[in-house]
Amino acid sequence: MSATAGPSEAKSPAGGKFGLTRGQVVQEIGWDEDVDDQVRVAVEDAIDGELIEEAMDAVDVVLLWWRDDDGDLVDGLVDSVIDLSASGVLWLLTPKVGRNGYVDNSDISEAAVTAGLALTTSANVSPDWAAHKLVRPRGTRK
Repeated sequence: MSATAGPSEAKSPAGGKFGLTRGQVVQEIGWDEDVDDQVRVAVEDAIDGELIEEAMDAVDVVLLWWRDDDGDLVDGLVDSVIDLSASGVLWLLTPKVGRNGYVDNSDISEAAVTAGLALTTSANVSPDWAAHKLVRPRGTRK
């Protein structure tokens, strides 16, 4: 991104990396004052709606903001997919290396397997946060 990028240009890359489309329902879990608001706005722009905290029905995507001191990651992942549709995607957002709350990639991989999820890809979505895409393995989708 260039230093002269306007506000809309600065917001769009993060939303695009999540592969979101208009009308999807996105649940946000783990919000705190340290989250990247530009990422949140980019997601809302991409879905043309607001993020929800509590789901009444199945959601298409879960954004889980997670820090090393948030507790057991396996439990966090399992709890996060409760409202996720069978073909839904969980994006785990963690602080980058060197940032407060950094979660080691090996811990993420191990927690994903233990929680019955598959880690498919990772992406840098902001200067302080990385995103890790987790899905249910194809054999377990209904």
